[in-house]
Amino acid sequence: MNKHFGHLRVDKETLRLLNSLAVKGRAPKTGYSREMFGQRWFDADRNGCDTRNDILRRDLTRVTFKPNTKNCVVLTGHLADPYTGKGIDFQRGQDTSSKVQIDHVVALSNAWQTGAQLLSEDVRQEFANDPLNLLAVDGPANQQKGDGDAATWLPANKAFRCSYVARQIAVKAKYNLWVTQPEKEAMLRVVNNCKSAPLPIAKPKPKPAPKPAPKPAPKPAPKPKPVPKPVPVPKPAPKPAPKPAPKPAPRPAPKPKPAPKPAPVYFKNCRSAWKAGKAPLYKGQPGYRPGLDGDRDGVACERRPRGL
Repeated sequence: MNKHFGHLRVDKETLRLLNSLAVKGRAPKTGYSREMFGQRWFDADRNGCDTRNDILRRDLTRVTFKPNTKNCVVLTGHLADPYTGKGIDFQRGQDTSSKVQIDHVVALSNAWQTGAQLLSEDVRQEFANDPLNLLAVDGPANQQKGDGDAATWLPANKAFRCSYVARQIAVKAKYNLWVTQPEKEAMLRVVNNCKSAPLPIAKPKPKPAPKPAPKPAPKPAPKPKPVPKPVPVPKPAPKPAPKPAPKPAPRPAPKPKPAPKPAPVYFKNCRSAWKAGKAPLYKGQPGYRPGLDGDRDGVACERRPRGL
């Protein structure tokens, strides 16, 4: 069980929660796209790191980080893959990052067809970035799984199947998703054959300490009574000075001309971006485009090309 999750202590709770899920057929996939679940790997817990790197840091051992990223961007590490039971050495790079992928234990497409289409956009984005529903796993095994449920795909590592199905049950219960009849039957077969199938539950974040009530402002001291001044002898009023002629109103200043819009920034490739001194390029900055971001992590042209 992952170090970031605790346990419910009795296996009966897993069966109880499974039996509490509604059983329906799959809804149509109409309208589904990845964008329906919000920004990909955004900073859900606002710790300065995106969700993908949070999960890599959680699930990998012997982790190293990219310099000057405040221990956010994972460069290397070792994964004890739960889906295959094999060890994988992870190295960040255009051709190597995909060896370790972040899997939605309840796939987004499956969730869409079992109730997520009824959730709000904010809740769907929370679902897609919830650590309870995310695991770092072997890339090819994740691709093989696709959007399958427990009736169509289970990990090759049989020792992990109990934990895998228990996690799916916990996620579906948390977000009020339903299961199909074949899916429930497959889950029951797995759980009934487990020596233990505790439910993973995310550890709650500590609540911030309540702010003390502001102290009432002290009442101001009463003002002293003024001493009456002697009544002055009135002087004859001076003659009023002649009023000056009114000055003409100044002419309004001409409106400044609008600044010309900057030309769009486009780099043919990472070499040109590095030559221009603009690399690396971050998503949302001028010049960034997905075609330059090989590992789709929101940072393009991270490595200096040879010869520069």
